[in-house]
Amino acid sequence: MAGWTMGTGARLSPSCVPGTWIGEACVPSSRRPWSRSPALSCVWPSTPRIPPTSQVVWLPEPGHSHRFQVLSVATDGKVLLWRGIGAGQLQLTEGFALVMQQLPRSTKLKKHPRGETEVGATAVAFSSFDPRLFILGTEGGFPLKCSLAAGEAALTRMPSSVPLRAPAQFTFSPHGGPIYSVSCSPFHRNLFLSAGTDGHVHLYSMLQAPPLTSLQLSLKYLFAVRWSPVRPLVFAAASGEGDVQLFDFQKSSQKPTVLIKQTQDESPVYCLEFNSQQTQLLAAGDAQGTVKVWQLSTEFMEQGPREAEDLDRLAAEVAT
Repeated sequence: MAGWTMGTGARLSPSCVPGTWIGEACVPSSRRPWSRSPALSCVWPSTPRIPPTSQVVWLPEPGHSHRFQVLSVATDGKVLLWRGIGAGQLQLTEGFALVMQQLPRSTKLKKHPRGETEVGATAVAFSSFDPRLFILGTEGGFPLKCSLAAGEAALTRMPSSVPLRAPAQFTFSPHGGPIYSVSCSPFHRNLFLSAGTDGHVHLYSMLQAPPLTSLQLSLKYLFAVRWSPVRPLVFAAASGEGDVQLFDFQKSSQKPTVLIKQTQDESPVYCLEFNSQQTQLLAAGDAQGTVKVWQLSTEFMEQGPREAEDLDRLAAEVAT
């Protein structure tokens, strides 16, 4: 059966084998079929240096289903909420700041040098059950449970055109290095995953600081982790060794079910996303500038009869 073209260097063909490559897209470096000007741009508050933005997510504006907000997290510890105001601009409407002295002392953290108060944010994921609740990954390696409803003022002198609040409600036990990715379970309100430079994926319950389990999936960095949108006990991870790993807790609690070699030279896989509409598709992007689309077999698409109960039991475990 003939495939179809997605764009420069891209072609798709059907497949039903677990982890089979069905498409590739190479990002062009010279031709630009998109607009050179953004549809919207941010108006940053006065600051001597604009920090790197780690991640952005779309959020619906409360009470207005047709309006949107953009939340950004940055390495200076700021979490900012932007709203489109027309004329091609985003307006800053709310702000939060992570300050070391205000972090909940629910776990022991490494002592920061004197004068270093801001906590850099590296990743964000929102709860599927509470639109105000989100998890932040940090440069210090510890995840934070945070809330948009937080009211306490942030103890910071960072310049901002809006008042900055302290969002952190709970601090989780850290990884061995910075976190690159977090993902909240779409099937359980208390579970989330984190992945980082120590090559581990941690499964946490929001009710306790230590992880329920820690899985070493790579000897190098892990750059991304995502829960499956259709299988409660399945997640995928992208590694610095050039592979995409599919993990199924129903089959093993220690090793991946499928390991897909994305890059032949073991260059890193930096990002991946499940398709929530066409749930058999998983896209991954790597250091070679290539996006590959993988078609998953039915075992990764069909929920088992006791899978939800198994997830509940996993969430009820106490970390040792």
